[in-house]
Amino acid sequence: MKCFNDIYRGKRVLVTGNTGFKGSWLTTWLLMCGADVYGYSVDIPSKPSMFETLSLESRITHYYGDVRNKNEFREYLEKVRPDFVFHLAAQAIVSTSYANPFDTITTNVVGTASVLDAIRNADWQMTAVIITSDKAYDNVEWIWGYRENDAMGGKDVYSGSKGAAELVIKSYWHSFIKNMPNIRLGVARAGNVIGGGDWSADRIVVDTIKAFSDNKPVEIRSPKATRPWQHVLEPLSGYLRLGQELSMSFDGQSRLFSIEDQLATFNFGPRAEQTKTVLQLVSDLARNWGMNSDDYVKITGQVPFEEAKLLKLNCDKALAYLSWHSTLLYDDTVRFITDWYGAYYKHSDVDMFALTEQQINNFYNEAKRQKIEWAL
Repeated sequence: MKCFNDIYRGKRVLVTGNTGFKGSWLTTWLLMCGADVYGYSVDIPSKPSMFETLSLESRITHYYGDVRNKNEFREYLEKVRPDFVFHLAAQAIVSTSYANPFDTITTNVVGTASVLDAIRNADWQMTAVIITSDKAYDNVEWIWGYRENDAMGGKDVYSGSKGAAELVIKSYWHSFIKNMPNIRLGVARAGNVIGGGDWSADRIVVDTIKAFSDNKPVEIRSPKATRPWQHVLEPLSGYLRLGQELSMSFDGQSRLFSIEDQLATFNFGPRAEQTKTVLQLVSDLARNWGMNSDDYVKITGQVPFEEAKLLKLNCDKALAYLSWHSTLLYDDTVRFITDWYGAYYKHSDVDMFALTEQQINNFYNEAKRQKIEWAL
């Protein structure tokens, strides 16, 4: 596959959090782009896991380590000397942040600082993309999408940890990295990411597919809660596109740095029509899964922790500077998900790595058909 103008082919790419859901998809895509992938993760976060299902450990160079350990991570970074770093390692589950607030804060804040501290000591040319979350914004639940210069914040621990991580990134940028000619740094924010291969706790698609695979109804807490759902490949295409443009700027080929003292921060979100209620998403998954009964959902009304009802991103900046916009329609997103999980749960002989590659190829071909710049 020729993608992102072959910027990653033959390059050393370090992915933190590579054993997670998004990290596994990103690792697979980078392998298809011809990259030499290195992984850094504390553990395998779920059973089953996409990382193990796709046998990714045998396809990359992997190291088990905690990003909060500053010295250990710095030593590994200096050993690999990567051309690119994608920092995804995080505690990403809202419910877990209520159960383990301290670990959430240290992983998301101290872990980010550890990665940045290693980057600021690098003496080779390197491009880094730090992934945070749409939850970093101070969400007042207005109807407009949040822009990259809106206030950071967070009423709950998870959101607060992401907002705090953004402040750490900003301070490292202005104090050190802005003045380092060998480093390019960008920040990516996205949320409500869904797709095959996710087995994280308290995720609506995960709970739905697990229930359907056992021919049971799924229990949902907030059927009317609205989310701008996006397939995992959408933000990943944005992360990879941002990495491409940042790297190209070393040779003055990027239009990204018209104002050179600004940190390259971008939102990556779906089309407006992707905004659906939880109940609508579950209903569409049920239809594509082939559930024969109307009793595919059980509304509990039990909300064990506070959740935002509305949070949208404005992605105009990504369109203007990266020529990036989302690729899939909502129905395609649902179909991708049920096709992936359907193969896993219903057909034990399917090569899941090959199927994942096929979905990435299908996504790429659709982006190419739409003449989205990264796919040309």
